[in-house]
Amino acid sequence: MGSMNIEKKKWVLPLAISSLFCVFLMVTSFNMGLISSLRRINSIISIFPPNSLRNQTSPVFAETKVVNSPTPAPKPSIARFGYLVSGSKGDLDKLWRTLRALYHPLNQYVLHLDLESSIEERLELADRVEKDPVFAKVGNVYMVTKANMVTYRGPTMVANTLHACAILLKRSKDWDWFINLSASDYPLVTQDDLLYTFSELDRNWNFIEHTNNLGWKENLRAMPLIVDPGLYHSKKQDLFWVTPDRTLPTSFKLFTGSAWMILSRSFVEYMIWGWDNLPRTLLMYYTNFLSSPEGYFQTVVCNVPEYVRTAVNHDMHYIAWDNPPKQHPLSLTVNDTANMISSGAAFARKFKKDDPVLDKIDREYLRRRNGSFTPGGWCAGKPRCSRVRDPENLKPGVGARRLRNLIDKLLTAAKSGQNQCNS
Repeated sequence: MGSMNIEKKKWVLPLAISSLFCVFLMVTSFNMGLISSLRRINSIISIFPPNSLRNQTSPVFAETKVVNSPTPAPKPSIARFGYLVSGSKGDLDKLWRTLRALYHPLNQYVLHLDLESSIEERLELADRVEKDPVFAKVGNVYMVTKANMVTYRGPTMVANTLHACAILLKRSKDWDWFINLSASDYPLVTQDDLLYTFSELDRNWNFIEHTNNLGWKENLRAMPLIVDPGLYHSKKQDLFWVTPDRTLPTSFKLFTGSAWMILSRSFVEYMIWGWDNLPRTLLMYYTNFLSSPEGYFQTVVCNVPEYVRTAVNHDMHYIAWDNPPKQHPLSLTVNDTANMISSGAAFARKFKKDDPVLDKIDREYLRRRNGSFTPGGWCAGKPRCSRVRDPENLKPGVGARRLRNLIDKLLTAAKSGQNQCNS
């Protein structure tokens, strides 16, 4: 028995020590697991806060959850333009000359010969665009192959203009202003002059002639209801009137002005994407409006508060009219040269095909010769301007000074609120 007691004493002590060590390990593991679990639980709670916290609008909590949208890329320092140059039957050569006088590699161009022009004319224009080596290399000239019917006095011209805007928005992000011209228009300054001058401007300005003083147009244009067969026929027909006349609208104010304009990309996006319903409502209203191209865009810009302050009351054209004005302006000749140039305008209209005044403008103001492009800093190669060197190398001339003087006067008036949708 004594020996057995001695043996028990030998192994009881190590057993007790081992047991205590095991208990210590278990307690430690449990605590670490508990801490880890608590951390995991706390992380879950932080994702799903209690209702008392979830309903709070403290900016401290909001800012931790909001992911900042990426900073938009800065605007290029040089302005860019998206052009619509349109024509009708017999306008192929006029349109081609205007395009070459207007061309610059930084711009985008949409060309349109309407459905009244022959298939042969449209195919010839497409062939010229495709075979021009500069156009082929740069890829900034697009022809509308599925021609639209366009009647000047009806809504089809508005539809065609919006179509061109949509094409430009889809094709390129690199333009700041939209300019619509016809084959009867011609530039009075080089594109280097125009790009240089507009590069210094706020990209939100809209150059659009407008007035709400309708005068005789109230009775002869705003109140009559017309239907334009060009909306559903493939050949041009005269408009016809529907009775009775309508009253003037009360939910928006009517404006009128020139059908030619320089519109900001922001305003073009507003009209095409239409996050506000006003552009669509007015488009339906002007469907039955006589000479809607002279009212639709003005009425949109002047009925939207954020765009009212961007309206500059000028169309950047020199146009000569009869007194009193008729449906179409006078054709310009060499005798009008001094008035055109002194106006400071970027463009003039209208011109007859190959009138000598166009040769004078080419020679003295655009430095354009032999049917080539209007030269600029981008021009390289022989013959002249047969290759593109550096499109951003602008070489403005005296035309830029004339244009800037005009724009400075217009912006001074616009910034003071004069002539902005209130007269």
